[in-house]
Amino acid sequence: MNQTDAPLLEVKNLRVDLQTPRGTLHAVRGIDFSVNRGEMLCLVGESGCGKSMTSLAMMDLLPRNARRQADSLRFKGNDLLALNRRERAAMRGNSMSMIFQEPMTSLNPSWTLGEQLCETLLAHRKVSRAQARERAVYLMERVGIPQAADRLKQYPHQLSGGLRQRIMIAMSLMCEPELIIADEPTTALDVTIQAQILRLLRELQQEMGMAVIFITHDLGVVARIADRVAVMYAGQVVETAPVNELFRQPHHPYTRGLLECIPVAGRTQPGQPLPTIPGVVPNLTGPQQGCAFRNRCSQCQEACNENPPYQPLNAQHQVRCIRPLTIREAL
Repeated sequence: MNQTDAPLLEVKNLRVDLQTPRGTLHAVRGIDFSVNRGEMLCLVGESGCGKSMTSLAMMDLLPRNARRQADSLRFKGNDLLALNRRERAAMRGNSMSMIFQEPMTSLNPSWTLGEQLCETLLAHRKVSRAQARERAVYLMERVGIPQAADRLKQYPHQLSGGLRQRIMIAMSLMCEPELIIADEPTTALDVTIQAQILRLLRELQQEMGMAVIFITHDLGVVARIADRVAVMYAGQVVETAPVNELFRQPHHPYTRGLLECIPVAGRTQPGQPLPTIPGVVPNLTGPQQGCAFRNRCSQCQEACNENPPYQPLNAQHQVRCIRPLTIREAL
């Protein structure tokens, strides 16, 4: 396989455990996925399923009480687990960047926007401060911030939520990264601004040829921007497929349940209650055994008490279920 044919990011059996007063919380439980160059992969799932912990594990930004383990975690063929602290710092913000959910907690309130944007480039490239400023102005204009040169002297609190998120996008692009991880970057924004940010991210991704891991709980967002989708539940990836195939033929019962909960224009009547997935997410503290969804699944059987395999249905569609084809036929 040529280097250009290999996945840009490859994750095998990634695990993240957190030590709590009640025991070990298994936040991420052996997930596998890959991201190709220039691809938009959406990591989707409900709150608490492990999406953000997965992103922090890839950037090595986990809290102190967390432990990261994996069989393989490779970026551009390099083993991320083998990097020392200096090498990890050189990678973050350079070849791999991250856009966080809430820019007000990510931007430094005591630094100007210009200082924060330029710092990223100055830390990773041998450029002058004038060159860094020029790059910052260009990217601010590219992400749709008016009067960009004047805003370099402003502070984060002087901008609206939508403009602050655009600043975060510009900052993530300062070093022309090959991979961006966007952790629910539109959650705190109103619907109109959210649509603008999503359109901007998709345009930039296609224009610059970047790979993007977009983390969200909104299947409407997934349908709009994804090339491929990985569905997470209880710390595991339960289904991965190209976006059109996943929406047309979901094979995991959890994926099917999520899609059935979406209101459909012309089919969902006003005032009609939306479908729900019965039951609750299992407690991930302590030993885990069997399918995590079995207590909520109408197709559950005795064999579901054993750990289900993560098996391929075809070259691009994988599902964590003991009988995905039978379940698909039954739904």
